[in-house]
Amino acid sequence: MFEYKNKVVQEDLRLMAEEHLDWHQFDGKTILVTGATGMLATYISYFLLYLKEEKGIDLKLIALCRTKSKAEKAFKNFLDKPYFKLLLQDVCNPIQYDGSIDYIFHLAGNASPHFINTDPVGIVKSNMLGTFNILELAKEKHSSKVIFASTREVYGKNEIEERLTETSFGTIDPMENRSCYPESKRAAETIFRSYFLQYGVSFNVLRIAHSYGPGMNLHSDGRVMADLMGNVVDGKDIELKSTGEALRAFCYITDAVLGIFYAALKGEPGEAYNLANETEEISIRDLAKMLVSLRKDAVLKVVFNIPETNTGYCNYRRVGLCTDKLEALGWKPNTNLYAGIKKTLDSFLD
Repeated sequence: MFEYKNKVVQEDLRLMAEEHLDWHQFDGKTILVTGATGMLATYISYFLLYLKEEKGIDLKLIALCRTKSKAEKAFKNFLDKPYFKLLLQDVCNPIQYDGSIDYIFHLAGNASPHFINTDPVGIVKSNMLGTFNILELAKEKHSSKVIFASTREVYGKNEIEERLTETSFGTIDPMENRSCYPESKRAAETIFRSYFLQYGVSFNVLRIAHSYGPGMNLHSDGRVMADLMGNVVDGKDIELKSTGEALRAFCYITDAVLGIFYAALKGEPGEAYNLANETEEISIRDLAKMLVSLRKDAVLKVVFNIPETNTGYCNYRRVGLCTDKLEALGWKPNTNLYAGIKKTLDSFLD
C-alpha cells in the first residue's frame, strides 16, 4: 500500500535527500503544500517530513486537502506531530491561517482526462480561483517563494519547433473540449506574473510533462501511464485505446520532485522552467510491452480496444521539452524508464 513507510517510498526519500541541494534553507520555515494528496504533492510533503524526521531540518508542514478521509490516510503517521497540520478546505475558498508561511507549493487541481471530461468547470476554478487565493495568502504572509505546478500543455499546438523552450508558444483553441486545462494553466501563470510585478510575490513555474510513480491514481484517471499501470497491477491484460504508435517521454516522480525543489531553492524569481525526462522517448505500444513483461507472476498481454470517440487525451504532435534552463541550476533526471516503472509496480504490489 502507498504510504510514507512504503519500502519504495522510503528508498526514494533517502536517495532524494542525498541530492546536492542546501536543504537547510528550509530550516525554521513553515511550508504549505496544496492538493497534498495528489501524487507529486504527496511526495513533496513526504520528503519535507523526511527532512524533518531524518535530517534534523526544523520545518513545519501544512498540508491543504479537500477530503478528510483521504488526507488522514495519506498522513496517518503525522497527525499527532506538532510540526504537521492538516488544512481541510477547497483551495477555491479564501485561505485562513494564523502564523507565518514561508514557502508554498501550489499543486492543487486535477489534470486527468477523466476530470477534463467530467468536471471542466472545477478544473478552471482550481487553477484560477485557487491561484488567486494562494497568491493573496502569499502576499499577506510575505512568503519567500511560491512554486506552481503548471503543464507542458501551455505550449499548445506547435508544428514547427523540434524542442520547446520556455518561450515556444503555439496555439490553443479555446473551444476544444479539453482546453479547460491548458487555458486555465496559462491564465494561472499570468496571474502569478501579475502578482510578482505588482506586489513583489516571488514565484517559479514548473511546466511538467508526464510524471509517474508511487501514489498514482490507477483507476478513473485517464492518463496513459496510469491506465496501463492499473491494468498490470490488477493482473489484467493491457487494453490500449489507440494503435500505440504515439510517442511519449516519462519522468519518474523523484526526478520531478527534485526538479521542483531545484526551482524553489535555486530558481530565478519570476521564471518558468520546463521539467521532463526526454532521454527515453518510447511508443505507447512499447511501453505496454515493457509493463506486461515486468509482471513476472502473471501471464499478461497487450490487446487493442480503440473507441470511436475522443478519450480526452491531447492529440497534438508530440514535441519534446527543452530542459536546459532547469539543468543549468544543477538538476538532471537520474531514473531510467525501466527502473522507474519497476519501482512503481513494486510500490503497488508489495
